This record gives sequence, C-alpha cells and structure tokens, in this order.
Amino acid sequence: MRIHLMTLGCRLNEAEMETWSRDFQALGHAMTKQVEEADLLVVNTCAVTEEAVRKSRKLLSRSCRQNPHARLVVSGCYASLNPDAAAGIEGVDLVVNNRDKGRLVEIVSERLDLWVMPQSATEPDATGLLSRGRQRAFIKIQDGCRYRCSFCIVTLARGEERSRPAAEIISEIRHLQSQGIQEAVLTGVHIGGYGADIDASIPELIRRILQETDIPRLRIGSIEPWDLPEDFWRLFDNPRFMPHLHLPLQSGSDSVLRRMARRCRRDEYRRLVDQAREQVPDINITTDIIVGFPGESEAEWQDTLEFVEEVGFGDLHIFAYSPRQGTKAASMPGALTREIKRQRSQALHQLSERLKRRSLSSHLGRTLPILIEGGDENGWGGYTPNYLRVTAEGPAGVDLKNRIVDVLITAIDEELLQLQGTTQGLEATCQPWSQIN
Repeated sequence: MRIHLMTLGCRLNEAEMETWSRDFQALGHAMTKQVEEADLLVVNTCAVTEEAVRKSRKLLSRSCRQNPHARLVVSGCYASLNPDAAAGIEGVDLVVNNRDKGRLVEIVSERLDLWVMPQSATEPDATGLLSRGRQRAFIKIQDGCRYRCSFCIVTLARGEERSRPAAEIISEIRHLQSQGIQEAVLTGVHIGGYGADIDASIPELIRRILQETDIPRLRIGSIEPWDLPEDFWRLFDNPRFMPHLHLPLQSGSDSVLRRMARRCRRDEYRRLVDQAREQVPDINITTDIIVGFPGESEAEWQDTLEFVEEVGFGDLHIFAYSPRQGTKAASMPGALTREIKRQRSQALHQLSERLKRRSLSSHLGRTLPILIEGGDENGWGGYTPNYLRVTAEGPAGVDLKNRIVDVLITAIDEELLQLQGTTQGLEATCQPWSQIN
C-alpha cells in the first residue's frame, strides 16, 4: 500500500510523522510524496490558533479532492479537540486521538485492514529517512504539559505529561544514525518537564544521549525558560550539543505575562540570557512573541518592543493573538482590533529583521562547520551549529549533501536574511557521515 503523510504545526507533529513513516514501512508499506498516488492519506493537524484550525480543515478537504479514492486518516490537536467536526469532513475515514498517537499505525492497520507481510524487512536501509532527503530527524521525547498558560489550547489537546524511556530514545537515535542521519532534534510539548513521571530529567537525558550515541549533532526544540536548571549550561561543553536555544517569552511586559499565566518575568528571563551568553560561546537565543493579547495597552506594547531590542534575539516567531475556545484568555476583556494587531506585528517584524541582520553580521569573516542539507553544484544549503541558515559555493564535481563542511562566511543575503559563504579545505574537512563515525 502506498501512503502519503502530511502535517501542520509544530516540530512534535513532524517527529510523530517520521515515526509513523518508519512504522508503516516496517510493515511493508511504501511511502509516496504524491497525494494522487497514495492509497492512504494521513494528516497530522494543528489547533494552536484559529488560523491553524482553518488550515487543517482546508488541508483535509483539499486532500480528499485531490485523491477521492484514498482512505483518509486524521489525527493531531484539531482532530482531538473537535473529533466530531473532523470526522464529519467529507472523505475522512478515521480519527485518531492524540492520546492514541503512539499506536496510530497499529490502529489504522486494524481498523482499515492494512496488515501486510513486511516485504521490505530484507532491505532496511532502503526505507531510511536519508532516502527521503533528510539529514535531520525530530525525536519525540515526551507529550503533554502540566501548565495552563491562559492562551494555550495545545495543553488541553495533548493531555497529561508522558515521557519516553531514555533507552528507547537512545535506541531510536542510534538507528537513525545508522541510516545516515547527522542531527537529532529533541521535541515535545513540554520538553523541560521530561522525566518528571519516570524519575529522570532533560539534562540527564541529554548527557546520556551524548555519552551513549555518536550522533554528530544534537539539538533541543523549544524549552520554557523556567525549566532550565543552574547546571544546564555545562551541557554545551560538549561540542556535539548545538548552541541554540528557543526560549519562548511571549511578551516583554510583566503585566501581560501575568495575564498569560506565564511563570517567568522580564528580569528572570534577562538573567537567563545573560548566563547563557556568558557561559556558551556563540549561543543563539530565539523566542516567540504574541502580539495583541487581550488588554495589551500601548505602554505594555512598548515594554515588549524595548525588551526585545534590549535582549537582542537572533530571531523571533511572531504570532498575532487569536482567541481559542476553551482557554481562559478567550473570555478576557479588552480584545484588540485586527488593525492594531497588524500594525504591531509589522513593527515587531521590522525590529526582528534588524536584530537578525546584526546577528548575521557578527559571523562575517568566520569559518564555521555547516551541515549541508541540500543543493547542488550551483549552491549548497545548511545550518551553522547555532542554527543560522547558510548557502555556500562548493567545488565542481563534489557532492556535499549530508556532509559537515567548513565554510568561510563572506556575505549576507539581504533579501533572504541568511549567510553566504564558500567551502575551504575540502579534502580535510568535508567528511561524509560514514567516515565521521
């Protein structure tokens, strides 16, 4: 059976999709990139905003139109929060709740009678992520969240916290590395809460992965600032743990943060950033900001602008607030107009571009190791350890894909806001993954 997977939203959704891909292939099914060729379509939906809900419904309807003969399975946060609505969309054959995501392949196989002999078992490498053009893998380490930020619907959709055993995570990373994966990214709803239910912790997990695997690069996804212990920065002493942290701020105003039920205030956040930059060379701090939260006054908005500039983030993810039924914020007074949210978003985007340009400029003239993730002889693309996008010229006749290559940074692409460079010392520095380990 040919299967096509689609996802919207967070990295956790993508990590789940990669796991489903491996599990389906282990049963002998084939993956296809074309919707029209598939016998089965699986959509992992999102509900973080009303726009995400709209896109989820649109994707489901479009998928059915593109391939009305395929069976359609839907999971994810939209499907879990609105199972009846999801099931009522034309063409949907099965809805799998978030709490059953870990068994999605099993459930789909049973309910839709997909069981086949694992014909591909004799060729395990043929179904690897690398064959699909992937050099980075997202690893789901936990699900659920214990906190209830007033704007967030995802914690309701994902349920209570559940952590995967470290041995299971390490085994998955080893398997992926054997298939050519160079970089693992740990993902979850509440990464910092990892292990609370199994007597473990995120620092302990990271140390074990670094000790018990040879994966060249390890990253973590978004982590709440209040979850960082004092000794967290020592983890970066290992050069395989990449110096990038996405620390959600959401607002630079303490009064807005209180209404959001956030557990970290401006001064606490600023101290964390200072510690990070003092102890971790080249660390890149990025964040999330919600614009136009209910009751956000002009003074509170100016607090956010000033704080963002003061911290000097490497990049911002900017979201215009939209109410989500079932959250506390949805019933708060002081809703802002769409025009005010648009104006504030535009101002923040302009500030973000200026800060990012400043961050990129600080890397000019340096030689940095880049994991090449794609491209050809006309230009290669990849990321620095601190997660800055780079395009690089390479020598003729040499395939750099999935190699960690030293690149001299020579310029900034002003239109795309990314670094440009050229390879140096190719013979000594450009090693394929099979030679690195």
